[in-house]
Amino acid sequence: MSFWEHLDELRGVLIKIAVIVVAVAVGLFAAMPWLFDHVILAPCTSDFVLYRFFARVTGSVSFLPQFATGDFHVDLINIELASQFFIHMSTSFWLALVLCFPIVIYLLWTFVSPGLYENEKSGARRAFVFGNVMFFLGVAVGYLVVFPITLRFLADYHVSEMVPNQISLSSYIDTFLMLILVMGLIFELPLVAWLLGRIGLLKRDFFKRYRRHAIVVLLILAAVITPTGDPFTLTVVFLPIYLLYEMSALLVKPAERESSTE
Repeated sequence: MSFWEHLDELRGVLIKIAVIVVAVAVGLFAAMPWLFDHVILAPCTSDFVLYRFFARVTGSVSFLPQFATGDFHVDLINIELASQFFIHMSTSFWLALVLCFPIVIYLLWTFVSPGLYENEKSGARRAFVFGNVMFFLGVAVGYLVVFPITLRFLADYHVSEMVPNQISLSSYIDTFLMLILVMGLIFELPLVAWLLGRIGLLKRDFFKRYRRHAIVVLLILAAVITPTGDPFTLTVVFLPIYLLYEMSALLVKPAERESSTE
């Protein structure tokens, strides 16, 4: 195929992606009132699953700070006339993009795969399945753990009791979408490490050499995500990120000298 024929094929793939994402976004737009009430705004109430879990754990361990759930509630406000309508539309689009992530990757794969050898196709199929599982696992961790902890801290934080928090809907949605998408991408790090290892740019001894540095950096990252100062909460966020580091090390091939000694 010529360059222009390849370009025409790519345009066809991009059109298919756009049609599918828009169709799913339209369906989500219709279901968005229910999704807001039962999913997106669920962390605003004290009976959210993570809060109840923390309360049960801290209630059974005497030396941990007690996690209260009864008085927590976040009231959101809207300060712009058209804001709710545009948030309705944009949230439908971004959630459609998240849900369609496997389809988007698959359609891009159909464009790239004819130029690959059979062994490369086999590796790419495994990467496709693994990447999708890790992405949605990261989204789940972002929704169930990282975002509720962040919301809980920031909603109750005051520089002064004279300054009450009035959280706008737009800031809530921006933080919500950012954290779940960022966590989805962070959980792709093992896949990125595997790909870099496949092309020879990364070896397993890199992870061994810098493990102590990585622990410090990841602890700082977890503290930034959850600046509560609570060691239990910090551990809950730190452990998944550190497990990603160790998983990345396992997926990367050792250097020849290292593998010969093992």
